[in-house]
Amino acid sequence: MIFRVVVCCLFGLVVSGFPADGAEVFKAAWVASVYNLNFPSRPGLSAEAQKAQIREIVETAAHSGLNALMVQVRPESDALYVSRIEPWSRFLTGTQGVGPGYDPLEYFIQEGHRQGIAIHAWINPYRAAANISEARAGNHVSRQLGDAVHRIGTLLWLDPGEPAVREHVVKVVRDILERYQVAGVILDDYFYPYPSHSFSKGSFPDHVFYARYGGNTDLGDWRRQNINRLISELHDTIKAVRPGALFGVSPFGIYRKGFPDNVQVELDQYQDLYADPVAWLKNGWVDYLSPQLYWRDRSAQSFSALLQWWRSPLINPREIPIYPSIAIDRLGGSYGWPSSEIASQLALEATIKPRSSGGFILWNVGPLLQNKKGIEVVVAKSR
Repeated sequence: MIFRVVVCCLFGLVVSGFPADGAEVFKAAWVASVYNLNFPSRPGLSAEAQKAQIREIVETAAHSGLNALMVQVRPESDALYVSRIEPWSRFLTGTQGVGPGYDPLEYFIQEGHRQGIAIHAWINPYRAAANISEARAGNHVSRQLGDAVHRIGTLLWLDPGEPAVREHVVKVVRDILERYQVAGVILDDYFYPYPSHSFSKGSFPDHVFYARYGGNTDLGDWRRQNINRLISELHDTIKAVRPGALFGVSPFGIYRKGFPDNVQVELDQYQDLYADPVAWLKNGWVDYLSPQLYWRDRSAQSFSALLQWWRSPLINPREIPIYPSIAIDRLGGSYGWPSSEIASQLALEATIKPRSSGGFILWNVGPLLQNKKGIEVVVAKSR
């Protein structure tokens, strides 16, 4: 019997996709609070109802074989935790600045510890308001740094070119790490705003700060430098406060036109979002990247072709872990992917080399909670 257990355990390690050094494969899901997408399901729920939803999310993650959750604790320069700097999120109670009667992040950490799920703090660095018509609290950053806040359509956006903005974001992250035992901090893909019908490419209204700080630098290069400074300073801050905490970023899934040359480009993040994740990899400013590979395999933006590119030695010479974000939300809606597409992408992730430390992040936890198209079993079987 003992021999059988040992053999089964060894076999499990071989097929599970664990790297040779025995490190655990990173299996995570995003938990979005913005627009009440995942948690809480709507604003104004009682503390007990919100706690019940947290328990359900964490338990579902555990049943699905996950070991981490990326919990959005700062959706619009606010907080889903007891912040010393920013107001309570309106997505909790319906009113920004009004507390829910408990600490959601602390409760996520508590339940995560009980279920063996690491909780990472997901931070949106520059969005100041997801809807400009909603009331903002008196201590909101838009009140403090008004000159550095711009209206972009129905959004408010912090200007990455103002050093005080970067200092504020770094201060927020330091505060979280000093007071909460999160496993790490992750940023999403919102740096300079995405182009849209109400916001044309390159039209970000930062001329005042460019004139003040840009010098003779090309505008695009200066904008990328602003983002690079944030990434570098966050990395240094996180490692100074808690060296074991992980720092990751989840950029748009395609770097820029021609990179790689066998996919069609929908958006050039280097030119349009002014994000340069290749520089972050080459400088070692991140512990991992989770590019958002939200396309079917063998499509014009093939999942496998993109993952191979991100993991290639030329792009990632330090072999920093690349954990692709995988779009399980496309099982529903107008996409209607079959669960076999997700199974295929999970299998590809486990086989595309180099896989110095394998893993993935599922966008988002909602389909797991619904077990849409049997996705919970598909994920649980992933290696």
